Amino acid sequence: MRPLRDLRVSLTDRCNFRCRYCMPKEVFGADFAFLPHHKLLTFEEITRLTGLFQELGVRKVRLTGGEPLLRKNVDDLVRMLNDIGVDDIALTTNGSALNSDLAKRLKTAGLRRITISLDSLRDEVFMAMNDVHFPVSKVLAAIEAAKEADLNPVKINMVVKKGWNESSILEMADYFRGSGCILRLIEFMDVGSTNGWRLADVVTAEEMVSLIQTHWPIHKLPPNYAGEVALRYEYEDGQGEIGVIASVTQAFCGACTRARLSPEGKLYTCLFGANGLDLRALLRSGASDDDIRLAIHNAWLNRDDRYSELRSSLTFSRTKVEMSHIGG
Repeated sequence: MRPLRDLRVSLTDRCNFRCRYCMPKEVFGADFAFLPHHKLLTFEEITRLTGLFQELGVRKVRLTGGEPLLRKNVDDLVRMLNDIGVDDIALTTNGSALNSDLAKRLKTAGLRRITISLDSLRDEVFMAMNDVHFPVSKVLAAIEAAKEADLNPVKINMVVKKGWNESSILEMADYFRGSGCILRLIEFMDVGSTNGWRLADVVTAEEMVSLIQTHWPIHKLPPNYAGEVALRYEYEDGQGEIGVIASVTQAFCGACTRARLSPEGKLYTCLFGANGLDLRALLRSGASDDDIRLAIHNAWLNRDDRYSELRSSLTFSRTKVEMSHIGG
């Protein structure tokens, strides 16, 4: 059985961006019905479940969304998770709500690492992709706030979609080389059923690495740990590291150690899953820790997810949970 080491907790299905590859405005418009607050897991429920996941082997927790910083007082949740002894607490954000004060509060509460999404340094490209006219400058300010709070190394996620922002790859690499940040180039994925994914829109990891190589020699690094998602490369001139996430062209299902918890408490054993185990129902019906732990164990024990390895016209056309709902 693959070990269970990582838990990704989506705090909300809401986001203030409408990125074309994740949450297109045509689907997630003004009349879209997001989860009401009472259906979201409380911080106490998240902490209780995380403790049970820890007993089953989880060592890393990443807070995601939606946009997780749309939940109020996320630093309180970080503190609660830190208090129960989570080894590594991280967070992924679009940076829109991250300022110096919040970054410091998150660090003080126990956040160890942060990942910030930025798909281009050009306002016209980035605004077209986030589709809410959010400027690059504000994300760069968030990155600086995270660095100053010592949430280092800050990772920068860049989803690359052909015809949209592949021309920004070198500019992004040049900007973050030597900055202490790690740029991670991500293949456009067929997560969910609403982002209009086509294989023809994917800029492959091989293409991205080759492009970087034409300007700066890089060599491959070993993974930091078993099951690490990103392929790691190092600039030969000592200007830091760059990562590539290639779930479309180089599937890593066999090494996956990640479970995902949705905002309303459903456990998914795959980013591309269709159905989740309702842990909120167990929590709120008075189930014991032993009962909930056994349910989680059985769900993980019986997992057979291999979506990326099996990807075909049959698989990518099936209904899947949305990335905006379950996190990346």
